[in-house]
Amino acid sequence: MERQKSFEHQEIGKLYLVPTPIGNLEDITFRAIRVLQEVSLILAEDTRHTKKLLNHFDIDTPQLSFHEHNSRQRIPGLVVDLLAGKSMAQVSDAGTPSISDPGFELVQACIEAGIPVIPLPGANAAISALIASGLVPQPFYFFGFLPRRKKDRIEQLEALKSRSETVILYESPYRLKECFSQIAQVYGEHQMVVLSRELTKKHEEFIRGSAKELMDLLEEETLKGECCILIGSKSKNEMRINRLDEEEDPAETSEMSVIDFVAYLQTNQDLSQKDAIKKVAKIRQMRKQDVYRLVHQEEQAENGEA
Repeated sequence: MERQKSFEHQEIGKLYLVPTPIGNLEDITFRAIRVLQEVSLILAEDTRHTKKLLNHFDIDTPQLSFHEHNSRQRIPGLVVDLLAGKSMAQVSDAGTPSISDPGFELVQACIEAGIPVIPLPGANAAISALIASGLVPQPFYFFGFLPRRKKDRIEQLEALKSRSETVILYESPYRLKECFSQIAQVYGEHQMVVLSRELTKKHEEFIRGSAKELMDLLEEETLKGECCILIGSKSKNEMRINRLDEEEDPAETSEMSVIDFVAYLQTNQDLSQKDAIKKVAKIRQMRKQDVYRLVHQEEQAENGEA
């Protein structure tokens, strides 16, 4: 068992994991700025990129490049310096270290050496996209980047399809078209998805719709910038609705009014009114708002409201 008292006085140094802005420089905490000023060394994924951030906040702490290609060579020396009393801050180019970015291996090495590892809260694209997506926010499953090879991507999406949580992916803008085509292929064209891009920046955008709608959009438009994709959760009720969406209007309901059809689905298929309205709108090829209005008017009439 290993037990860390993060702020207990020790003669050795500490490793701080410091999130940096994902686009808007204002999205950094006062604490993060203070830590970056006070540590002996900043470990940066790209020192040129981080230098812009440091210059903006008048921070002159020395930097050392630390990324996936040199981490193995750097770690032993960094651990020695930390044990000697030097505290360090690790940053990625944007967002939180270790989350689809370098960091994990150094964290492991520090823990093994008894060096305190102290996380700071801050910017994270996945969580920012999730809370504004309109999809069920919890539970969620963060996967990160899909594999590059088509076969591996399809296999990974097939595995993710079995999950009931909202799934969060990162994706290159150059593979968006391919990605949504593959999501539509694996999950089905009606799968609810959200594309968030350029989070916290001037051109921040959320595009919400079905996998097919996003696939069609990307046939017409080329979207750029940092991208995060969210695939809607599949609760038992949602999976039942998806199966129903593949059916045509059953013979016993084809002559029913819209209002009676909604009531039928609520009673016979154990759907909420909201889900029954969604189902009827799809089968009858109507706008959800129009179905809702008819149901609402009927309820008002039954209650004697004007």
